[in-house]
Amino acid sequence: MLEHAIWWHIYPLGATGAPIRTEHGAPESRLRKLDAWLDYAVELGCNGLLLGPVFASASHGYDTLDHYRIDSRLGTDSDFDHLVAQAGARGLHVVLDGVFNHVARGHHLVTERPELVKWDGDRPRGWEGHDALVELDHANPDVLDLVVDVMRHWLRRGIAGWRLDVAYAVPTSFWREAADRVRAEFPEALFLGEVIHGDYLGFVTDSTLTTVTQYELWKAIWSSLTDVNGWELAHAIERHTVFAERFIPNTFLGNHDVTRIATRVPKATTVVPYLLMTLPGAPSIYYGDEQGFTGTKTETWHGDDEVRPPLPATPSDLSPLGAHVLHHYRSAVALRRRHPWLATATAEVLHKSNEHLTFRVHDGGRALTVDLDLATPGVRITGEGEHLHIVAHA
Repeated sequence: MLEHAIWWHIYPLGATGAPIRTEHGAPESRLRKLDAWLDYAVELGCNGLLLGPVFASASHGYDTLDHYRIDSRLGTDSDFDHLVAQAGARGLHVVLDGVFNHVARGHHLVTERPELVKWDGDRPRGWEGHDALVELDHANPDVLDLVVDVMRHWLRRGIAGWRLDVAYAVPTSFWREAADRVRAEFPEALFLGEVIHGDYLGFVTDSTLTTVTQYELWKAIWSSLTDVNGWELAHAIERHTVFAERFIPNTFLGNHDVTRIATRVPKATTVVPYLLMTLPGAPSIYYGDEQGFTGTKTETWHGDDEVRPPLPATPSDLSPLGAHVLHHYRSAVALRRRHPWLATATAEVLHKSNEHLTFRVHDGGRALTVDLDLATPGVRITGEGEHLHIVAHA
């Protein structure tokens, strides 16, 4: 599945307009608002939905209260089953966000099963300074049993796999045992670990997870375009090639945790999708990036709001200002679909300077050459019957 995966990444609580830090109110079937966007995802060229948290939580979704219950702000079990069925009818695989490193301080385990969480003296240990989040004790076998049971439960409900939040903070031995037990029933289950820095290859090898998030490449793309520095991107592509020889990295230009690519490099909004789709990996497109949505991530109480906005009721309600960006995303995805071998290809840097970068992506007798002008910026793609030259103006 991963060789052909292109995900549309959605943060459901934000996309459906659910309240985050205010009273949740009565249950509401907001998940069904996504029905209107499924054909849009297919027309974009995606075959998967990478969903942010959907389980009962205290606020933003990453503070889970119950891993077995759909958040009432999003609806009920039947609303979730409906979404999976509607997605499946369109060939869209659903991947859920599993927050298994920590739980909300209000989770029943903290008081009812205190041996399952970590403690600092007489106080549950907060995760990375977040007092509202309590770390699970992954050395306790009952925590492993819980995580495996949750994973199986939702796989039995029709999902294709899991994005594992904060995977880097959990022992790789824990993931290895969990994945082994889940694969005994679901051998094709996908496990995408969130890993920001560190030894990607070692993590995948030791954990046996399917893949990890390629933050190195994400950072190099926007940073090189911002600073007009082809050397950084060339270095990242060379490292990316080494990773791609062993696994298929999850590549992306944005997600729910970072400032929007259109905010970081507005002059290159129509160029970056071609980089994403020509490099090896399994790409994900964060909802709205394909429309040129802007938004800044800040370290404040409401710092995620701009990058997790509500979608309009239907795609027809989108601003026409995003049509030009959407055209290039669709074109880039179509290019990728014409050349599915790119997912597992080899990228080779041919030329690098501050303002220009040329790399060749090849697989046996098939090849594409990408010439990137970081100063303009623009990109030209040639080979195998393709010849594209895209120039974006600020």
